Amino acid sequence: MTDLPEKFLASMREILGDEYESFLTEFKDHRHYGLRVNTSKITKEEFERISPFHLTPVPWVKNGYYYRREDQPAGHPFYAAGLYYLQEPSAMTPASRLSVCPGDRVLDLCAAPGGKATAMAADLAGQGQLVANDINTARARALLRNLELFGISNCFVTNEPPYVLAEKFPEYFDKIMVDAPCSGEGMFRKNPAVVDAWLEKGPDYFSALQKEIVLYAADMLKAGGRMFYSTCTFSPLENEGVISWLLEQRPEMKIIPMEDYEGFSPGISSFQGVTFHPDCSMTRRIWPHHMEGEGHFLALLEKEDSHDGEKTSNEKKARKKGKGKAAKDRSTKPGKEQRRIIDEFFSLLKGTFASWRSYDDIEIRGDKVYYVPEKSYENKGIHFLRNGVYLGDMKKNRFEPSQPFALILSEKSFSNCLYFSQDDERLKAYLRGETLQVEDLTAVGSGTEDKKGLQNGWYLILVDRYSLGFGKLVGNTLKNKYPAGWRMKY
Repeated sequence: MTDLPEKFLASMREILGDEYESFLTEFKDHRHYGLRVNTSKITKEEFERISPFHLTPVPWVKNGYYYRREDQPAGHPFYAAGLYYLQEPSAMTPASRLSVCPGDRVLDLCAAPGGKATAMAADLAGQGQLVANDINTARARALLRNLELFGISNCFVTNEPPYVLAEKFPEYFDKIMVDAPCSGEGMFRKNPAVVDAWLEKGPDYFSALQKEIVLYAADMLKAGGRMFYSTCTFSPLENEGVISWLLEQRPEMKIIPMEDYEGFSPGISSFQGVTFHPDCSMTRRIWPHHMEGEGHFLALLEKEDSHDGEKTSNEKKARKKGKGKAAKDRSTKPGKEQRRIIDEFFSLLKGTFASWRSYDDIEIRGDKVYYVPEKSYENKGIHFLRNGVYLGDMKKNRFEPSQPFALILSEKSFSNCLYFSQDDERLKAYLRGETLQVEDLTAVGSGTEDKKGLQNGWYLILVDRYSLGFGKLVGNTLKNKYPAGWRMKY
Protein backbone atom coordinates (compact mmCIF):
# COMPACT_ATOMS: atom_id res chain seq x y z
CA MET A 1 0.00 0.00 0.00
CA THR A 2 0.96 3.69 -0.23
CA ASP A 3 3.50 4.92 2.31
CA LEU A 4 1.73 6.40 5.33
CA PRO A 5 2.43 10.03 6.34
CA GLU A 6 4.85 10.37 9.26
CA LYS A 7 2.52 12.81 11.03
CA PHE A 8 -0.22 10.19 10.95
CA LEU A 9 2.13 7.49 12.22
CA ALA A 10 3.31 9.72 15.07
CA SER A 11 -0.27 10.30 16.23
CA MET A 12 -0.98 6.57 16.10
CA ARG A 13 2.10 5.87 18.24
CA GLU A 14 0.77 8.24 20.88
CA ILE A 15 -2.74 6.80 20.82
CA LEU A 16 -1.83 3.11 20.74
CA GLY A 17 1.39 2.86 22.70
CA ASP A 18 2.35 -0.81 22.99
CA GLU A 19 -0.27 -1.80 20.41
CA TYR A 20 1.23 0.35 17.68
CA GLU A 21 3.29 -2.38 15.99
CA SER A 22 0.42 -4.89 15.88
CA PHE A 23 -1.83 -2.15 14.47
CA LEU A 24 0.69 -1.30 11.77
CA THR A 25 1.17 -4.95 10.81
CA GLU A 26 -2.57 -5.52 10.44
CA PHE A 27 -3.19 -2.14 8.78
CA LYS A 28 -0.83 -3.07 5.95
CA ASP A 29 -2.57 -6.41 5.46
CA HIS A 30 -5.52 -7.27 3.22
CA ARG A 31 -8.85 -5.42 3.40
CA HIS A 32 -12.20 -7.02 4.18
CA TYR A 33 -15.22 -7.21 1.86
CA GLY A 34 -18.77 -7.05 3.14
CA LEU A 35 -22.42 -6.92 2.12
CA ARG A 36 -25.53 -6.11 4.14
CA VAL A 37 -28.80 -7.87 3.37
CA ASN A 38 -31.81 -5.70 2.52
CA THR A 39 -34.27 -7.07 5.09
CA SER A 40 -37.10 -5.00 3.63
CA LYS A 41 -37.02 -7.40 0.65
CA ILE A 42 -35.61 -10.68 1.93
CA THR A 43 -34.84 -12.34 5.25
CA LYS A 44 -31.23 -13.12 6.00
CA GLU A 45 -32.16 -16.82 6.29
CA GLU A 46 -33.64 -16.85 2.80
CA PHE A 47 -30.67 -14.92 1.46
CA GLU A 48 -28.29 -17.46 2.95
CA ARG A 49 -30.32 -20.21 1.26
CA ILE A 50 -30.27 -18.75 -2.26
CA SER A 51 -26.94 -16.88 -2.22
CA PRO A 52 -24.19 -18.21 -4.53
CA PHE A 53 -21.49 -16.37 -2.53
CA HIS A 54 -19.06 -17.55 0.14
CA LEU A 55 -20.65 -15.87 3.15
CA THR A 56 -19.42 -15.52 6.72
CA PRO A 57 -21.57 -13.55 9.21
CA VAL A 58 -20.25 -10.24 10.55
CA PRO A 59 -20.64 -11.12 14.25
CA TRP A 60 -21.65 -7.68 15.51
CA VAL A 61 -24.17 -6.81 12.73
CA LYS A 62 -27.17 -9.14 12.47
CA ASN A 63 -27.62 -8.85 8.69
CA GLY A 64 -24.01 -8.27 7.66
CA TYR A 65 -21.74 -10.77 5.89
CA TYR A 66 -18.18 -11.04 4.68
CA TYR A 67 -17.71 -12.33 1.16
CA ARG A 68 -14.67 -13.31 -0.87
CA ARG A 69 -13.26 -10.94 -3.44
CA GLU A 70 -13.73 -13.52 -6.20
CA ASP A 71 -17.51 -13.64 -5.54
CA GLN A 72 -17.99 -10.28 -7.32
CA PRO A 73 -21.53 -9.67 -5.98
CA ALA A 74 -21.81 -6.30 -7.78
CA GLY A 75 -22.22 -8.18 -11.07
CA HIS A 76 -24.92 -10.60 -9.89
CA PRO A 77 -28.63 -10.09 -10.74
CA PHE A 78 -29.38 -10.13 -7.00
CA TYR A 79 -27.50 -6.82 -6.75
CA ALA A 80 -29.72 -5.33 -9.47
CA ALA A 81 -32.74 -6.58 -7.50
CA GLY A 82 -31.58 -4.61 -4.46
CA LEU A 83 -31.20 -7.63 -2.19
CA TYR A 84 -28.03 -6.30 -0.57
CA TYR A 85 -25.75 -3.31 -0.23
CA LEU A 86 -21.99 -3.65 -0.62
CA GLN A 87 -20.51 -2.12 2.51
CA GLU A 88 -17.31 -2.39 4.50
CA PRO A 89 -18.15 -4.35 7.70
CA SER A 90 -17.20 -1.62 10.21
CA ALA A 91 -19.33 0.90 8.30
CA MET A 92 -22.40 -1.29 8.90
CA THR A 93 -22.18 -0.59 12.64
CA PRO A 94 -23.66 2.93 13.06
CA ALA A 95 -27.09 2.17 11.56
CA SER A 96 -27.26 -1.09 13.51
CA ARG A 97 -26.76 0.83 16.80
CA LEU A 98 -29.15 3.76 16.22
CA SER A 99 -32.13 1.37 16.52
CA VAL A 100 -34.51 3.01 14.05
CA CYS A 101 -38.11 1.85 14.56
CA PRO A 102 -41.11 1.81 12.17
CA GLY A 103 -42.86 5.17 12.37
CA ASP A 104 -39.76 7.22 13.26
CA ARG A 105 -38.86 10.45 11.55
CA VAL A 106 -35.25 9.89 10.58
CA LEU A 107 -32.58 12.19 9.15
CA ASP A 108 -29.35 11.03 7.55
CA LEU A 109 -27.56 14.36 7.33
CA CYS A 110 -24.46 13.34 5.31
CA ALA A 111 -26.03 10.36 3.61
CA ALA A 112 -24.21 9.66 0.32
CA PRO A 113 -23.58 7.13 -1.06
CA GLY A 114 -26.34 5.53 1.03
CA GLY A 115 -24.96 2.74 3.22
CA LYS A 116 -26.47 4.06 6.45
CA ALA A 117 -29.56 5.49 4.73
CA THR A 118 -30.56 2.22 3.07
CA ALA A 119 -30.08 0.34 6.36
CA MET A 120 -32.26 2.77 8.33
CA ALA A 121 -34.88 2.84 5.58
CA ALA A 122 -35.14 -0.95 5.77
CA ASP A 123 -35.60 -0.68 9.55
CA LEU A 124 -38.51 1.74 9.01
CA ALA A 125 -40.35 -1.06 7.15
CA GLY A 126 -42.35 1.44 5.10
CA GLN A 127 -43.62 3.37 8.13
CA GLY A 128 -42.44 6.84 9.12
CA GLN A 129 -40.09 8.77 6.88
CA LEU A 130 -36.43 9.09 6.04
CA VAL A 131 -34.89 12.38 4.98
CA ALA A 132 -31.60 11.52 3.27
CA ASN A 133 -29.42 14.54 2.54
CA ASP A 134 -26.11 15.28 0.91
CA ILE A 135 -24.68 18.70 0.11
CA ASN A 136 -22.97 17.48 -3.08
CA THR A 137 -25.38 17.11 -6.00
CA ALA A 138 -23.52 14.29 -7.75
CA ARG A 139 -23.24 12.33 -4.50
CA ALA A 140 -26.92 13.00 -3.75
CA ARG A 141 -27.85 11.44 -7.09
CA ALA A 142 -25.85 8.32 -6.22
CA LEU A 143 -27.66 8.28 -2.87
CA LEU A 144 -31.03 8.45 -4.62
CA ARG A 145 -30.09 5.57 -6.93
CA ASN A 146 -29.20 3.32 -3.98
CA LEU A 147 -32.44 4.11 -2.16
CA GLU A 148 -34.39 3.38 -5.34
CA LEU A 149 -32.46 0.13 -5.80
CA PHE A 150 -33.51 -0.89 -2.28
CA GLY A 151 -37.18 -0.28 -3.15
CA ILE A 152 -37.65 2.43 -0.51
CA SER A 153 -41.01 4.17 -0.80
CA ASN A 154 -40.94 6.57 2.19
CA CYS A 155 -37.84 8.68 1.59
CA PHE A 156 -37.27 12.36 0.86
CA VAL A 157 -33.87 12.95 -0.78
CA THR A 158 -32.53 16.46 -0.28
CA ASN A 159 -29.49 18.39 -1.48
CA GLU A 160 -28.89 21.14 1.08
CA PRO A 161 -26.22 22.36 3.50
CA PRO A 162 -27.04 21.43 7.11
CA TYR A 163 -27.89 24.97 8.19
CA VAL A 164 -30.75 25.15 5.67
CA LEU A 165 -32.31 21.95 7.00
CA ALA A 166 -31.81 23.21 10.57
CA GLU A 167 -33.89 26.26 9.69
CA LYS A 168 -36.69 24.11 8.36
CA PHE A 169 -36.75 21.31 10.93
CA PRO A 170 -36.06 22.52 14.47
CA GLU A 171 -36.47 19.63 16.95
CA TYR A 172 -38.27 17.58 14.29
CA PHE A 173 -36.53 14.20 14.05
CA ASP A 174 -36.68 11.14 16.31
CA LYS A 175 -33.37 9.76 15.04
CA ILE A 176 -30.46 11.47 13.30
CA MET A 177 -27.41 9.89 11.69
CA VAL A 178 -24.28 12.01 11.28
CA ASP A 179 -21.70 9.95 9.43
CA ALA A 180 -19.49 12.97 9.22
CA PRO A 181 -17.12 13.89 6.39
CA CYS A 182 -13.67 13.15 7.78
CA SER A 183 -9.98 12.76 6.97
CA GLY A 184 -10.59 9.05 6.26
CA GLU A 185 -7.60 7.57 8.06
CA GLY A 186 -9.47 4.30 8.53
CA MET A 187 -9.76 3.97 4.74
CA PHE A 188 -6.07 4.31 3.91
CA ARG A 189 -5.64 0.62 3.06
CA LYS A 190 -9.01 0.35 1.28
CA ASN A 191 -8.34 3.38 -0.91
CA PRO A 192 -4.73 4.63 -0.96
CA ALA A 193 -5.85 7.81 -2.79
CA VAL A 194 -7.29 8.97 0.55
CA VAL A 195 -3.70 9.48 1.77
CA ASP A 196 -3.19 12.27 -0.78
CA ALA A 197 -6.46 13.90 0.30
CA TRP A 198 -5.34 13.65 3.95
CA LEU A 199 -2.13 15.52 3.14
CA GLU A 200 -4.21 18.30 1.58
CA LYS A 201 -6.98 18.45 4.21
CA GLY A 202 -6.27 16.65 7.45
CA PRO A 203 -7.90 16.37 10.90
CA ASP A 204 -7.66 20.09 11.72
CA TYR A 205 -9.74 21.00 8.67
CA PHE A 206 -12.36 18.32 9.19
CA SER A 207 -12.77 18.76 12.94
CA ALA A 208 -13.89 22.36 12.38
CA LEU A 209 -16.41 21.21 9.77
CA GLN A 210 -17.68 18.40 12.00
CA LYS A 211 -18.28 20.74 14.93
CA GLU A 212 -20.48 22.90 12.74
CA ILE A 213 -22.44 19.91 11.44
CA VAL A 214 -23.11 18.29 14.82
CA LEU A 215 -24.57 21.52 16.24
CA TYR A 216 -27.10 21.74 13.41
CA ALA A 217 -27.91 18.07 13.86
CA ALA A 218 -28.46 18.45 17.61
CA ASP A 219 -30.84 21.35 16.99
CA MET A 220 -32.95 19.22 14.63
CA LEU A 221 -33.31 16.41 17.18
CA LYS A 222 -36.46 16.07 19.27
CA ALA A 223 -36.23 15.97 23.05
CA GLY A 224 -35.83 12.29 23.85
CA GLY A 225 -34.49 11.61 20.36
CA ARG A 226 -31.21 9.90 19.56
CA MET A 227 -28.31 10.90 17.36
CA PHE A 228 -25.44 8.75 16.14
CA TYR A 229 -22.09 10.31 15.26
CA SER A 230 -19.54 8.28 13.34
CA THR A 231 -16.38 8.71 11.31
CA CYS A 232 -13.98 6.41 9.50
CA THR A 233 -10.93 8.10 10.95
CA PHE A 234 -8.68 7.48 13.96
CA SER A 235 -7.97 11.13 14.79
CA PRO A 236 -9.14 12.13 18.31
CA LEU A 237 -9.57 15.70 17.01
CA GLU A 238 -12.40 14.43 14.78
CA ASN A 239 -13.83 11.94 17.26
CA GLU A 240 -13.70 12.42 21.03
CA GLY A 241 -12.72 16.06 20.49
CA VAL A 242 -15.86 16.80 18.45
CA ILE A 243 -18.14 14.95 20.88
CA SER A 244 -16.62 16.75 23.90
CA TRP A 245 -17.16 20.08 22.17
CA LEU A 246 -20.78 19.18 21.35
CA LEU A 247 -21.49 18.35 25.00
CA GLU A 248 -20.13 21.75 26.01
CA GLN A 249 -22.19 23.64 23.44
CA ARG A 250 -25.40 21.64 23.87
CA PRO A 251 -25.62 20.47 27.52
CA GLU A 252 -28.93 18.72 26.79
CA MET A 253 -27.01 16.20 24.64
CA LYS A 254 -25.75 13.17 26.57
CA ILE A 255 -23.64 10.19 25.54
CA ILE A 256 -25.45 6.93 26.23
CA PRO A 257 -24.26 3.31 26.01
CA MET A 258 -24.82 1.47 22.75
CA GLU A 259 -25.20 -2.25 22.10
CA ASP A 260 -21.67 -3.43 22.77
CA TYR A 261 -19.42 -6.09 21.25
CA GLU A 262 -16.36 -7.75 22.68
CA GLY A 263 -14.12 -6.40 19.94
CA PHE A 264 -15.12 -2.75 20.43
CA SER A 265 -12.66 -0.50 22.29
CA PRO A 266 -13.68 2.46 24.51
CA GLY A 267 -13.02 6.01 23.41
CA ILE A 268 -9.73 7.51 24.50
CA SER A 269 -9.49 9.95 27.42
CA SER A 270 -6.86 12.42 26.19
CA PHE A 271 -4.63 13.32 23.26
CA GLN A 272 -1.74 15.77 22.89
CA GLY A 273 -2.38 17.25 26.33
CA VAL A 274 -6.14 17.69 25.82
CA THR A 275 -8.46 15.80 28.17
CA PHE A 276 -11.83 14.79 26.74
CA HIS A 277 -15.22 14.64 28.46
CA PRO A 278 -15.22 11.66 30.86
CA ASP A 279 -18.36 10.23 29.22
CA CYS A 280 -16.34 9.66 26.05
CA SER A 281 -15.46 6.34 27.65
CA MET A 282 -18.93 5.25 26.45
CA THR A 283 -18.03 5.96 22.83
CA ARG A 284 -16.53 3.09 20.88
CA ARG A 285 -13.68 2.55 18.44
CA ILE A 286 -13.16 -0.22 15.92
CA TRP A 287 -9.48 -1.00 15.46
CA PRO A 288 -8.36 -3.20 12.53
CA HIS A 289 -5.94 -5.11 14.76
CA HIS A 290 -8.81 -6.03 17.13
CA MET A 291 -11.55 -6.83 14.59
CA GLU A 292 -12.00 -7.79 10.94
CA GLY A 293 -12.95 -4.34 9.79
CA GLU A 294 -11.55 -0.91 8.96
CA GLY A 295 -11.16 1.89 11.48
CA HIS A 296 -14.35 3.50 12.81
CA PHE A 297 -15.49 5.80 15.63
CA LEU A 298 -18.96 5.39 17.14
CA ALA A 299 -20.93 7.65 19.50
CA LEU A 300 -24.60 7.33 20.48
CA LEU A 301 -26.21 10.41 22.04
CA GLU A 302 -29.61 11.28 23.43
CA LYS A 303 -31.25 14.67 23.84
CA GLU A 304 -32.74 15.46 27.22
CA ASP A 305 -35.85 17.61 27.55
CA SER A 306 -35.09 21.33 27.61
CA HIS A 307 -37.26 24.19 28.79
CA ASP A 308 -35.07 26.94 27.42
CA GLY A 309 -37.52 29.71 26.53
CA GLU A 310 -35.04 31.59 24.35
CA LYS A 311 -34.35 28.44 22.34
CA THR A 312 -38.07 27.86 21.81
CA SER A 313 -38.39 31.43 20.56
CA ASN A 314 -35.54 30.88 18.11
CA GLU A 315 -37.22 27.72 16.83
CA LYS A 316 -40.44 29.64 16.13
CA LYS A 317 -38.42 32.23 14.21
CA ALA A 318 -36.80 29.44 12.20
CA ARG A 319 -40.20 28.01 11.28
CA LYS A 320 -41.43 31.43 10.23
CA LYS A 321 -38.28 32.07 8.21
CA GLY A 322 -38.64 28.71 6.52
CA LYS A 323 -42.24 29.39 5.57
CA GLY A 324 -41.25 32.70 4.05
CA LYS A 325 -39.08 30.83 1.54
CA ALA A 326 -41.88 28.54 0.44
CA ALA A 327 -41.76 27.60 -3.21
CA LYS A 328 -44.84 27.34 -5.37
CA ASP A 329 -46.22 23.79 -5.49
CA ARG A 330 -46.34 22.86 -9.18
CA SER A 331 -47.86 19.42 -8.70
CA THR A 332 -51.38 18.68 -9.92
CA LYS A 333 -53.89 15.88 -9.44
CA PRO A 334 -54.40 13.68 -12.53
CA GLY A 335 -57.36 14.62 -14.67
CA LYS A 336 -59.97 12.27 -16.09
CA GLU A 337 -58.03 11.47 -19.28
CA GLN A 338 -54.76 11.06 -17.40
CA ARG A 339 -56.46 8.64 -15.01
CA ARG A 340 -57.76 6.61 -17.92
CA ILE A 341 -54.26 6.29 -19.37
CA ILE A 342 -52.60 5.46 -16.04
CA ASP A 343 -55.36 3.07 -15.02
CA GLU A 344 -54.56 0.68 -17.86
CA PHE A 345 -51.33 -0.06 -16.03
CA PHE A 346 -52.69 0.37 -12.49
CA SER A 347 -55.24 -2.38 -13.17
CA LEU A 348 -52.32 -4.81 -12.78
CA LEU A 349 -51.61 -3.72 -9.19
CA LYS A 350 -52.66 -6.08 -6.42
CA GLY A 351 -52.79 -6.22 -2.64
CA THR A 352 -52.18 -2.97 -0.79
CA PHE A 353 -51.03 -1.31 -4.02
CA ALA A 354 -54.51 -1.72 -5.52
CA SER A 355 -55.67 1.16 -3.31
CA TRP A 356 -53.48 3.52 -5.35
CA ARG A 357 -56.19 3.40 -8.03
CA SER A 358 -58.19 5.82 -5.87
CA TYR A 359 -55.65 8.46 -6.99
CA ASP A 360 -55.92 10.23 -3.63
CA ASP A 361 -52.14 10.27 -3.25
CA ILE A 362 -51.11 10.49 -6.92
CA GLU A 363 -49.52 13.71 -8.20
CA ILE A 364 -48.30 14.80 -11.62
CA ARG A 365 -45.31 17.12 -11.93
CA GLY A 366 -44.71 18.04 -15.53
CA ASP A 367 -44.94 14.70 -17.33
CA LYS A 368 -43.88 12.61 -14.31
CA VAL A 369 -46.24 10.74 -12.01
CA TYR A 370 -45.57 10.36 -8.28
CA TYR A 371 -47.14 8.63 -5.33
CA VAL A 372 -47.01 10.93 -2.28
CA PRO A 373 -48.90 9.32 0.62
CA GLU A 374 -48.86 12.50 2.70
CA LYS A 375 -47.73 16.06 2.26
CA SER A 376 -44.19 15.54 3.39
CA TYR A 377 -43.38 18.92 4.86
CA GLU A 378 -44.90 22.27 5.57
CA ASN A 379 -41.75 24.02 4.38
CA LYS A 380 -41.39 23.81 0.62
CA GLY A 381 -38.27 25.86 -0.09
CA ILE A 382 -35.95 22.84 -0.02
CA HIS A 383 -33.96 21.55 -2.97
CA PHE A 384 -34.92 17.91 -3.23
CA LEU A 385 -34.13 15.18 -5.73
CA ARG A 386 -37.06 12.99 -4.73
CA ASN A 387 -40.24 13.45 -2.73
CA GLY A 388 -42.52 10.47 -3.04
CA VAL A 389 -42.33 7.41 -5.30
CA TYR A 390 -41.54 8.11 -8.94
CA LEU A 391 -44.10 5.92 -10.70
CA GLY A 392 -43.42 6.73 -14.32
CA ASP A 393 -43.95 9.13 -17.23
CA MET A 394 -46.98 10.33 -19.13
CA LYS A 395 -46.32 9.77 -22.82
CA LYS A 396 -48.66 10.46 -25.73
CA ASN A 397 -51.69 8.29 -25.01
CA ARG A 398 -49.75 5.93 -22.72
CA PHE A 399 -48.09 5.56 -19.32
CA GLU A 400 -44.51 4.26 -19.02
CA PRO A 401 -43.73 2.87 -15.55
CA SER A 402 -40.39 3.69 -13.95
CA GLN A 403 -37.55 1.48 -12.75
CA PRO A 404 -37.89 2.68 -9.11
CA PHE A 405 -41.56 1.63 -9.23
CA ALA A 406 -40.57 -1.85 -10.42
CA LEU A 407 -38.19 -2.28 -7.49
CA ILE A 408 -40.93 -1.43 -4.98
CA LEU A 409 -43.28 -4.06 -6.42
CA SER A 410 -43.18 -7.83 -5.86
CA GLU A 411 -44.92 -10.97 -7.05
CA LYS A 412 -47.62 -10.30 -4.43
CA SER A 413 -48.42 -6.84 -5.74
CA PHE A 414 -48.36 -7.25 -9.55
CA SER A 415 -50.55 -9.53 -11.62
CA ASN A 416 -48.17 -10.33 -14.48
CA CYS A 417 -44.78 -11.76 -13.47
CA LEU A 418 -42.09 -13.55 -15.48
CA TYR A 419 -39.82 -15.79 -13.40
CA PHE A 420 -36.14 -16.40 -14.17
CA SER A 421 -33.69 -18.43 -12.11
CA GLN A 422 -30.52 -16.61 -11.05
CA ASP A 423 -28.38 -18.67 -13.44
CA ASP A 424 -30.54 -18.01 -16.53
CA GLU A 425 -28.23 -16.29 -19.03
CA ARG A 426 -31.14 -14.22 -20.32
CA LEU A 427 -31.02 -12.20 -17.10
CA LYS A 428 -27.65 -10.76 -18.05
CA ALA A 429 -29.04 -9.95 -21.48
CA TYR A 430 -32.02 -8.25 -19.80
CA LEU A 431 -29.73 -6.19 -17.55
CA ARG A 432 -27.77 -5.15 -20.66
CA GLY A 433 -31.02 -3.84 -22.16
CA GLU A 434 -31.50 -6.53 -24.81
CA THR A 435 -34.75 -7.96 -26.18
CA LEU A 436 -35.55 -11.50 -24.93
CA GLN A 437 -37.26 -14.52 -26.39
CA VAL A 438 -39.49 -16.09 -23.73
CA GLU A 439 -41.61 -18.68 -25.57
CA ASP A 440 -40.52 -21.34 -23.06
CA LEU A 441 -41.76 -19.42 -20.01
CA THR A 442 -45.08 -19.39 -18.24
CA ALA A 443 -46.40 -16.72 -15.90
CA VAL A 444 -47.40 -17.63 -12.38
CA GLY A 445 -50.31 -15.92 -10.68
CA SER A 446 -49.26 -13.93 -7.64
CA GLY A 447 -49.46 -15.99 -4.46
CA THR A 448 -50.35 -19.21 -6.29
CA GLU A 449 -48.70 -21.92 -8.34
CA ASP A 450 -51.39 -21.81 -11.04
CA LYS A 451 -49.58 -21.38 -14.32
CA LYS A 452 -51.16 -19.44 -17.13
CA GLY A 453 -50.24 -18.76 -20.71
CA LEU A 454 -48.45 -15.58 -21.62
CA GLN A 455 -50.62 -12.65 -22.69
CA ASN A 456 -49.37 -9.50 -24.35
CA GLY A 457 -48.72 -6.55 -22.04
CA TRP A 458 -46.60 -5.38 -19.12
CA TYR A 459 -44.67 -7.87 -16.99
CA LEU A 460 -42.61 -7.61 -13.85
CA ILE A 461 -39.31 -9.45 -14.38
CA LEU A 462 -38.24 -11.52 -11.38
CA VAL A 463 -35.00 -13.26 -10.44
CA ASP A 464 -35.80 -16.08 -8.01
CA ARG A 465 -39.03 -14.24 -7.09
CA TYR A 466 -37.42 -10.79 -6.60
CA SER A 467 -38.18 -7.90 -8.94
CA LEU A 468 -35.62 -6.59 -11.43
CA GLY A 469 -37.64 -4.31 -13.70
CA PHE A 470 -40.34 -4.18 -16.36
CA GLY A 471 -40.71 -5.67 -19.81
CA LYS A 472 -43.52 -5.52 -22.37
CA LEU A 473 -44.51 -8.74 -24.07
CA VAL A 474 -45.51 -8.84 -27.72
CA GLY A 475 -46.02 -12.42 -28.88
CA ASN A 476 -43.03 -14.41 -27.60
CA THR A 477 -40.75 -11.37 -27.58
CA LEU A 478 -40.13 -9.36 -24.44
CA LYS A 479 -39.39 -5.74 -25.21
CA ASN A 480 -36.84 -4.62 -22.67
CA LYS A 481 -37.84 -1.68 -20.47
CA TYR A 482 -34.72 -1.72 -18.29
CA PRO A 483 -33.58 1.94 -18.48
CA ALA A 484 -30.30 2.86 -20.18
CA GLY A 485 -28.91 4.58 -17.10
CA TRP A 486 -29.30 1.41 -15.01
CA ARG A 487 -27.84 -1.14 -17.44
CA MET A 488 -24.97 -3.37 -16.45
CA LYS A 489 -21.91 -4.26 -18.50
CA TYR A 490 -21.03 -7.94 -18.70
